Amino acid sequence: MHMSTIENIVTGHMFGRNNTSKPSEAGKRAEEVLKFTGLAEKSRIPAKNLTAIDRRKLEIARALACDPTLLLLDECMAGLNPTETDETVRLLEAVRSEKNITIVLIEHVMKAVMRISNKVVVLDGGEKIAEGKPTEISNDPLVIEAYLGKGAGEES
Repeated sequence: MHMSTIENIVTGHMFGRNNTSKPSEAGKRAEEVLKFTGLAEKSRIPAKNLTAIDRRKLEIARALACDPTLLLLDECMAGLNPTETDETVRLLEAVRSEKNITIVLIEHVMKAVMRISNKVVVLDGGEKIAEGKPTEISNDPLVIEAYLGKGAGEES
């Protein structure tokens, strides 16, 4: 956290599959990723001084610097307010569509899951209870019972 935003990205690039030992190339890649994630103007700020949303963007940017084909995200919406969650969802939608990167997302913010996902697998107590498209999952009785409680959605 003592490194600047751009130093974090350069470090990510150096460990990536298309890494380079040339600092100028690593710096150029870092600038591209910072621009993509909306952090370009914060490149010299120490990571520890970033807001929660910008730290989340930095985590994603550092991963993108490695040129992944698959991005694994665990609770990346945790601690974000609704506006920040929407901003993160938009970034992940861009990662998926513009960078053609597959995203595996473990998340409890269902609104985000339903917007980002093409396919959803729902676990309850470690057991798979549903799998399908977001629209199918949101109407699945087992999912509704597990996450909203028995009788949810029924009229009194």
